[in-house]
Amino acid sequence: MDSNTIGSIGVIGAGLMGHSIAMNFAVGGHEVVLIDTTDENLHKAMQDVSTTLGVLQEQGLVDETTAQSVPGRIRTSTSIEGAMDDVGFVVEAVFEDLDLKRRIFADLDRHCPPHAVLTSNTSSYMTSQLAPSTNRPDKVVVANWWNPAHLLPLVEVVRGPDTSDETIEITKSVLEGIGKRPVVLQKESLGFIGNRMQFALLREALSVVDKGIASAEDVDTVVKTGFGRRLAVAGPLEVFDIAGWDTISHIIDELYPDLDTSDENSPTITGMLERGDLGVKSGQGFYEWNDEAVAALRQRITHALATIDRFD
Repeated sequence: MDSNTIGSIGVIGAGLMGHSIAMNFAVGGHEVVLIDTTDENLHKAMQDVSTTLGVLQEQGLVDETTAQSVPGRIRTSTSIEGAMDDVGFVVEAVFEDLDLKRRIFADLDRHCPPHAVLTSNTSSYMTSQLAPSTNRPDKVVVANWWNPAHLLPLVEVVRGPDTSDETIEITKSVLEGIGKRPVVLQKESLGFIGNRMQFALLREALSVVDKGIASAEDVDTVVKTGFGRRLAVAGPLEVFDIAGWDTISHIIDELYPDLDTSDENSPTITGMLERGDLGVKSGQGFYEWNDEAVAALRQRITHALATIDRFD
């Protein structure tokens, strides 16, 4: 079985990630069944699909014919039972609640065809925590999409102890067939790859602010106008291969002892939490936020990612 014979795609959860994942598969030519608990959620998801398709058209990433065909490839249902008979590949994309995910995987196991591969779009849990809820642990795997799923190609595929090689190959084939870049972790690791690296950067960024070395704005400026631009086209190991590991090793010897290794939250963040400064959701974090500022940032991100996508 490969991406051409997989059958329909099931997506469980029609929220921020779920609707975008469903749209990705539909743009790639797949028939999709999108499941959520209420018709209202599903109606909003289909509105979000139309809105996102409009953005992709504006950015030149899909043509009008494709955009018009996508909604017709997505059918919706409020029940897994009876909706998954022809599904060969499933993405669970509900919020991060382990008990809920386990119940969903048990339901999927009962109602999906025996050959169907069951994946979870989770950044918090391991394949080994979900697979025992099914009678097909060899066909269960984490496939962690990155947000926004319609613009970021990365999907981290995390093999569990019982995941078969065939499941990994099917998952890679299905994802590559819609233009994604799956990276397979050969064993489970908390945070996978991306979040381990992202939070290592966050810890050092907060340390710089905590120590009064620079402001939050200046820390962000260093990333946005410096090495962050380079990271979109060359990873850190590529860059340092160019620099030479003899040179980099001297810097490591000097710099590593001075880097933050704390396993506790930043004092700056602790103070913000005490004040109720939660970021966008409260209107104040390191920056002041209102609807216009949030929309402007999202537009900048979308435009930049779309530009990279066109030339990737």
